[in-house]
Amino acid sequence: MYAASVECAESTVGQIANGLVVYVGVANDDEITDIEWGVKKILGIRIFEDKSGKMNLPISEKMGILVISQFTLFGNLKKGYRPSFNRAAPPDLACSMYDKFVEILGDSFPGFLQTGKFGAHMRIALVENGPVTIWLDSQNSKY
Repeated sequence: MYAASVECAESTVGQIANGLVVYVGVANDDEITDIEWGVKKILGIRIFEDKSGKMNLPISEKMGILVISQFTLFGNLKKGYRPSFNRAAPPDLACSMYDKFVEILGDSFPGFLQTGKFGAHMRIALVENGPVTIWLDSQNSKY
């Protein structure tokens, strides 16, 4: 059984048995340092249980990471009911930054790395264990 998978046009493009699903949104003013910060945090975050059942372990090389582009993370509902995505980077910039994120993550993570397809309509299946969901924002990294 796969814990997470992504389909595009009825074909599976990425899947992992266990590990992390990472949704990546790129902001207008994100830079390479934001990507590097995100990769470091993702690989170091201790959310997997140790032998005593305590969340104390980072992702291991025996696990996988499924990276999915997600501009809607920047949906802002301050005014009305229709989300504004004005903080999201334009598609060309977002695509190059997303690709760079995947490249740096792949160079840093010895485990199994899979991705969705940037800009595509994707069907995402996810079985969460916990669930544990952590929001990381490189531009608000002090919280």
